[in-house]
Amino acid sequence: MKTAYFDCFSGASGDMILGALVDAGLDLDVLRKQLGLLKLKGYTISQEKVSRGHVAGTKVTVDLVEDHDHDEHEHHHERNLANILALINKSGLSDAVKSDARRIFERLAAAEAKAHGTTVDRVHFHEVGAVDAIVDIVGAAIGLHALGIERILVSPIRTGCGQFQYEGSRMPIPAPATAELLCGFPTIATDVRRELTTPTGAAILTTLGTPTQPSAEFRWTAIGYGAGAADLPEQPNLLRVFIGEALPSEESDEMWVVETNVDDLSPQICGYLTEKLFEAGAVDVYTCPIHMKKSRPAVLVSAIVPDAVLPRVESLIFSETTTFGVRLYRVKRKKLNREFVEVGTPYGKVRVKVGKWGGEVKTVAPEYEDCKKLAEQRGVPLKDVQAAAAEAMSRVR
Repeated sequence: MKTAYFDCFSGASGDMILGALVDAGLDLDVLRKQLGLLKLKGYTISQEKVSRGHVAGTKVTVDLVEDHDHDEHEHHHERNLANILALINKSGLSDAVKSDARRIFERLAAAEAKAHGTTVDRVHFHEVGAVDAIVDIVGAAIGLHALGIERILVSPIRTGCGQFQYEGSRMPIPAPATAELLCGFPTIATDVRRELTTPTGAAILTTLGTPTQPSAEFRWTAIGYGAGAADLPEQPNLLRVFIGEALPSEESDEMWVVETNVDDLSPQICGYLTEKLFEAGAVDVYTCPIHMKKSRPAVLVSAIVPDAVLPRVESLIFSETTTFGVRLYRVKRKKLNREFVEVGTPYGKVRVKVGKWGGEVKTVAPEYEDCKKLAEQRGVPLKDVQAAAAEAMSRVR
């Protein structure tokens, strides 16, 4: 899976995202041609190599030009969400690019509306709705699709600190809309007294991307640096993007482990709790005999749980057992890539789960329910059906 990982060590803005993509291999002429399908007037777009903190990067600049179309000129600073969506919908861009651009603007409008205490349909985007920001957002969607990006990962995002001038007022950093957009994403408030992440940059990355940490699970094939407008004395004002392919050898995810020690849990309740935890969404539940204080025999109950069902699992443990507390810790799981293959046996067809590592088959497991059903239907031992399925799979391999 072709992946883009945005390393936001100095924040992110719309022009920095475009610059990073161009620096990583996006052809500016391709970007210009696609942007032309938007039928948006009054700008030019260019690129140049610059240095930020002695590191080279690409600066993509959108310059406004005098527009002789009076109506268009008059409405440059009066665009609302409906105007922008209509512009995108009427364009000749691909459906995928249109969809991404619409989602970014819709999320941006919702953040602006919440920050300013109004409704989405009454939001006027100010500089966000100006030509350069439309080019940044739609251009980012174009660039990601042009590079064949299938997944977008985002590092913790630096926001800067202090205040900035906005329409005659001093506003805190991050800006209110930026703060709304960054909800749910890890952020770092550095000591750089400047707005490092803009609403446009935050909208693009948090709408299309997933927060993550750097990982060795990908092989990078290109790296791009997108330059911001200022040359900061504290650090290079750059956004770095790594582009590469996800290695097919493994899958990984992160889960919670929820566990408790109970010394008065009956076997009936233990079995009942296990069933209920699975029903609640735990991916695995297991128990282990232990000894607690005063050498009391007890049971360790453990559940592996995704984020979404953690509160439900905690509630179940407290409701169904006599425990006074649970332990929680985060774990990372590594898994074989899995696929199912249907094989024929003398008893009927059986699905076999195949686990691969590095593209090589490491283990095969006939599906228990399939084998059980055939064993009962044919009146034969379960182990015979399982052995027949394994033998059939060996011929396929």
